[in-house]
Amino acid sequence: MKKNMGNTDRIIRLILAVLVAVLYFTGTLTGTVGILLLVFAGVFVLTSLVGFCPLYTLIGIDTCPKTSSRHHQ
Repeated sequence: MKKNMGNTDRIIRLILAVLVAVLYFTGTLTGTVGILLLVFAGVFVLTSLVGFCPLYTLIGIDTCPKTSSRHHQ
């Protein structure tokens, strides 16, 4: 699995996941919408930890910075 998420993308996903979790567990988000958002937050955490998003592969997005392949002689 080649990483396709950059650090900024991963941090934003983690922040959103924490925000959704806090809103859910404080009772601000409830019902079906709350549960769905909590599931998405879990997916955000998992994809952030591994640095790979399957949806990005399907739609051709790659936020991972390119590394230079120059060799010093």
